[in-house]
Amino acid sequence: MPSINRPLANHAAIVTGASSGIGLAVAEALADAGAAVAVNYRTQAEPAEELVRRITDRGGRAIAVEADVSQEDDVVRLFDAAAAAFGRIDVLVSNSGVQKDAVIADMTLDDWNTVIDINLTGQFLCAREAVRRFRAQPKEGRPARSAGAIIAMSSVHEIIPWAGHINYASAKGGIRMLTRSLAQEVAIDGIRVNAVAPGAIRTPINKEAWDSEEALAKLLRLIPYGRIGEPEDVARATVWLASDDADYVTGTTLFVDGGMSLYPEFRDNG
Repeated sequence: MPSINRPLANHAAIVTGASSGIGLAVAEALADAGAAVAVNYRTQAEPAEELVRRITDRGGRAIAVEADVSQEDDVVRLFDAAAAAFGRIDVLVSNSGVQKDAVIADMTLDDWNTVIDINLTGQFLCAREAVRRFRAQPKEGRPARSAGAIIAMSSVHEIIPWAGHINYASAKGGIRMLTRSLAQEVAIDGIRVNAVAPGAIRTPINKEAWDSEEALAKLLRLIPYGRIGEPEDVARATVWLASDDADYVTGTTLFVDGGMSLYPEFRDNG
């Protein structure tokens, strides 16, 4: 049985978009919790391979796999590589995402399609492949109570509108209903499906929002808890959702946002 300190012992996980930011922190945390991890990247091979070295140097198991989650064949190849390396797949953390920001009058169709293809269609393709694999794996030898766990990386913008970012917000809103609808569909198979919705997290994708005192002060007005989040905050929540500690949790979104989704403008009664 998994130990308290290694709740994902004997699990095998795939983390997409794991070469930087939240995805990298999640992959490392899953490995520290005992899981073998397939570290997916699309263009940044070096940090993915460095993470694999850190994990294996600590006695863990990990592989780096290049794949574009918006491409059906790439997704199948990613799962094939993980299954070949680890013998099974127990956890999917579907994290890959991009931003192509513009007001609607200036947003190109390519900007729209790129974000939807990676942030939403990529979630569908990875979730579909995970369900197929989970259903095909024998019940004997399962390391968890569930047949598998899918965790979609969403955002506070699955519920908070974001002018100037309609492609991103639309994709995250789609993830909200994808998570709930899929959880409803596959619960009978013993598969759990949840999402994590980070708020403002200190990552390269939003560096301009926190890399100066002025920018950070402006950002903190939106965060009741009074600090910016770190990738490790999201990683710990993800490990919990992947583990048997969350075995009765499915079809929900766990917000990791310091209260950003609590309408902070109303702290003083509006």
